[in-house]
Order: sequence, then C-alpha cells, then structure tokens
Amino acid sequence: MIRRSDINDILEGVLDGRKPDLNDCIRMLNSEYVQLLCLVADVLRKKRFGNTVTFVNNLIFNYTNVCVTYCKFCAFYRPPGHDETYTVSIEDGLRRVVLARDMFGITQVLMQGGHNPSLTIEYYESMFRGIKQKCPEVGIHGLSASEIDTIAKVERSSTREVLARLNDAGLDSLPGAGAEILDDEVKEKISPLKIKSDEWLRIMEEAHKLGLKASATMMYGHVETIEQRAQTLMKIIELQKKTGGFMAFIPWSFEPNNTQLQAEGIATHSAGGLTLLKMIAISRIMLDGLIDHIQSSWLTNGIGMAQLALQCGADDFGGTLHGEEVVTATGARSTTVNAEKVIGAVKQIGMQVAERDNFYRIIRYH
Repeated sequence: MIRRSDINDILEGVLDGRKPDLNDCIRMLNSEYVQLLCLVADVLRKKRFGNTVTFVNNLIFNYTNVCVTYCKFCAFYRPPGHDETYTVSIEDGLRRVVLARDMFGITQVLMQGGHNPSLTIEYYESMFRGIKQKCPEVGIHGLSASEIDTIAKVERSSTREVLARLNDAGLDSLPGAGAEILDDEVKEKISPLKIKSDEWLRIMEEAHKLGLKASATMMYGHVETIEQRAQTLMKIIELQKKTGGFMAFIPWSFEPNNTQLQAEGIATHSAGGLTLLKMIAISRIMLDGLIDHIQSSWLTNGIGMAQLALQCGADDFGGTLHGEEVVTATGARSTTVNAEKVIGAVKQIGMQVAERDNFYRIIRYH
C-alpha cells in the first residue's frame, strides 16, 4: 500500500530511520494519503511509548483579558477601557489555584492572558511565589513569548532579564502560544501588533538557555499556505536541534467563531478533522526523536477527534483544562473536562492511561 502512494519514498525512508526535510514535509502536507501517514506515525509512537497515553490534571488560569495587540484570530481579548475587561487579583488567583489543587488534585497551572500594559513584573512574581508557597507540587506552565515581550516593554527591560526574574519567582516552563505560524507575512495579516517570528524564536531560545522548558505550538487553518506550515515546523526543528528545550508540540486548528477574521470573511470555517489527523501524523513523523511528545489537540477538535489523534501519532491527551476561557470565547464547545472523562476516553480505545506532571514525568497509572 505504501508503494502505491505518492509519498512512498518518504514513508519507507522514515521507517528506515531517515529524517524528512522541508520538501518531504511539503509533499506530505499535500498528499491525500492521510491513512498511510497516520499508520506510519502510529508505528513511530508505539516504538517510543508503547500503549501508554499520558495527560496532565491542570487548571487554566486566564488572568486578564485586557490586550493591546488586537489579534484578528482571537475572540477572548478586550481593549483597555472596555466594560468587559478583567484582571484577576493575586489573592483571587492564589485562591483559585489552591481550590483546584484541593478539589481536583491538579499538578499544573497554565497561566495565560492578554498583553496588559498596566501589569508590572511584580504582579507575576508575586503570583508565582504565592503559588509555589501554597502549592509547591504544582508546576507553573505560564506566559507566552509575546507576554514576556510585553512585560519587558512595560519594564523597559530585556526579555532575558524578565525570564530570569520569573524563573527565580517560580516559573517552570513556557507554553508555545504566540507562534501561530512562524512567517511574518502571515503575522502581518492575523496579528500585526504581536511579536514577529524571529522574536518568538529568540525568546524561546533565551528561555531554554536559562533552563526553562517549553511547548511549541502551531495554529493552522486560517490564511497560511502549506509551505508556510512546513517552514514553521522546520524553524521549530532547527531551534530544538540547537537547544533541546521543547518538551512537546501541539498543532491546533483555528476556531473562527466571534473573531475578526470571520467577520471580515477571511477565514470562515475551521480546517476540520481530516486535517487535524494529517497534522498530528506529520508532526510525529517530522519531530520523532527531536520533540518527544505530540498532544492530541482535543481542545479545539473535541474528545472524539482526540481519540483518533492518539492512534495517529499523538501520545499525550493534553490537560483536563478546568477554567479555560480563550477557546471558550469562540463558542466552539464546552472546554471543561475532568480527569475521569480523559481516563474513560483513553480506555475506550484500548490504551493505557497515565497521569503526568508538568515535565511529562508519570505520576500514576490508571
């Protein structure tokens, strides 16, 4: 079957241990042989992880929706002065984390928000120190590269100094938000006021060199081309070869509802389930041996598609996501899922499920 496809040489080479290049990636993205891509990606996953799928029990803490970058793909932000803006106080933030730890047993808090120019670095330092004091077992996975850039501008400081101070205060790792597609032509269309591609890569490299691990992400399915998707993957690969700082990769589908891109008629529908499975499979094929973990991207595609993704190269379900507000703002679906639902979803497809911590270390098997 592989021999009859238009990508047989790539897939046979991958199974023999050859690393695909940019042209291979473009050819796979253009291929209609999605089932074959998924089969090969599943072989690679099984070699590395066997029949085990991991997930993290976590709280999503969207600490502010005040934002001055006005990204056209975002339904969550509100400009300064809007009557729907909010910023969570340090006291309330700590209360939420402690409550989630006590009620759900979370081992990670994912802290992300808008680019709020009224927040100084002391806000984040106080929040992180408070979390570590009250919940030392909870990993802080927080602040995108673009949020780090905003804090640096507020402080008139370097991004490296901001990262170092936040690391000292308790920050453990960075999420990959802000990458979207690492091409400035795309960024000019969807987020012209946010950091450029090279700045995202530079801040991530600074974080890695300080010992901060990170996730890498790709938001696809809006205005980008196939070639720009492939080039994004290659840029992440190049940085990973240099630093080894990425723990996981998460490709996720753009949700157009309630966004400016939808209102302007630029991107009116999501990429769909078949594209998700292709992106998961190609991510495993391209990143295998470089970035260990591929997440199922259930948040924008639902639990049913996540179950399929786990058979197409993904090894990690992702998080339980108590409290998520960003994707919820698109009205796409309910985005609160507890550990029992994750465990049940994985067991339904005959796989073993293990709970992990912020650094992908297994805590317990279920």
